[in-house]
Amino acid sequence: MPRVGLIVNDGKDLAMATADAIEARFAAAGHGVVRVSSSGGMVGFANPDQHLRTQGYRACVPGTFAADLGLAIVLGGDGTVLSAARMTAPIGVPILTINTGHLGFLAEAYLDQLDAVIDQLLAGDWSIEERTMLIVSVLRGEQRRWEVLCLNEMALHREPLTSMCHFEIAIGRHAPVDIAADGVILATPTGSTAYALSAGGPVITPDCAVLQLTPIAPHSLASRALVFSDREPVTVFPATPERLMMVVDGSAGCYIWPEDRVLIRRSDHPVRFVRLADHEFFQVLRNKLGWGLPHVAKPG
Repeated sequence: MPRVGLIVNDGKDLAMATADAIEARFAAAGHGVVRVSSSGGMVGFANPDQHLRTQGYRACVPGTFAADLGLAIVLGGDGTVLSAARMTAPIGVPILTINTGHLGFLAEAYLDQLDAVIDQLLAGDWSIEERTMLIVSVLRGEQRRWEVLCLNEMALHREPLTSMCHFEIAIGRHAPVDIAADGVILATPTGSTAYALSAGGPVITPDCAVLQLTPIAPHSLASRALVFSDREPVTVFPATPERLMMVVDGSAGCYIWPEDRVLIRRSDHPVRFVRLADHEFFQVLRNKLGWGLPHVAKPG
């Protein structure tokens, strides 16, 4: 196996201690280890009038990472995985997610399995599952003012203490539609179990090549979630005089002004998840979200 990357939530003592143990195991097996903080993928919230991300989404790739990495091991919770996806997808490095956080919806393995997991990795007994990522760009005229990769969702919504908003949304070649709501969510199948699910959107299995558009608190019974091909680019025009807030994957975002538009399109660089066994999506839904559990009658 070539060099191995470690992407660590260095704000958590448990993640740091686990990283030390993993680094020692791989070093003893003769493999180089490149260790970085997951903060490199946490873009944060920026006012594009003050901070222009003109370098594009590849700016999140660590300088010490390259396509010759065999894989990168991610230590943290779901937020760390979202950050790691931005750091690795542009160069095609697979990631193995080990949960040291709470819910761990995106986790492949857990700490009590660590020794067996490393043995399996060293033996090369693993496969790769690709998940769609999006490129979210903020444009003003022909200028790209801000850009980031997205694994879960882009949410564009009003600020507190402002009124309901209108969004003009163009999907591919289709005629634009107007949605009156507090906001809109544009999600991948991976993100269908996150914010979009809370807003009433459907769960979509990861193998479906689709996106979903879900209004947040819509002002019409006709405004409901829409699922469509992920080959269609989406442009959102804020048809409202106030500035809006855009948040991507919960850890990146910026203000959107009336003269801006948001372009969302499928990236040519999917995130590549390392799988140690067959990935049973319905079992994950059952274990993490309680979906499909058998009904048990209450005692009389």
